[in-house]
Amino acid sequence: MIFETERLLIRKLHINDLKGFHSLESNPNVLKFATGNVKNFKENKNELKDLIRRYQLPYNNFWIYAVVLKENNNFIGTVALVKDGIDDEIGYRFIEAYWKNGFATELCNGLIAYCKQLGIPKLVGYVVDENIASAKILKRLNFKVVKHFISENMQMPETKYELFL
Repeated sequence: MIFETERLLIRKLHINDLKGFHSLESNPNVLKFATGNVKNFKENKNELKDLIRRYQLPYNNFWIYAVVLKENNNFIGTVALVKDGIDDEIGYRFIEAYWKNGFATELCNGLIAYCKQLGIPKLVGYVVDENIASAKILKRLNFKVVKHFISENMQMPETKYELFL
């Protein structure tokens, strides 16, 4: 386990997460404000294997963890902690059936506490402006707007937020 919240456990991914991971990464609604590109089962299996392999690298700047429900150990999403140049970037995705349950806010609160324990001085988050729900979460958690721009990969208006820990 990496950390936990009231209802969630955050742990390393494992191959048994493939069904849920594929559900997450093949849903266009989930990826609408991320990459926008859904993947097939084989692509998702390869990506999952690569993410698991990264845990063993001596220098890894791209940590993706599983988010599971404590009550039944069901995989419901992923959370990312990525070294983005000089910044530590956070991100998350949930299977659509688990949206609007307060999990994102709960997860971000836990992630902030975890990053404080690690001694990380600042977190950043990038949110496509149309993703109003995620923008509200970051603002509620005292992230401040630092930059507006057009995202390179999706060509959509995006905002960079930061939080000093």
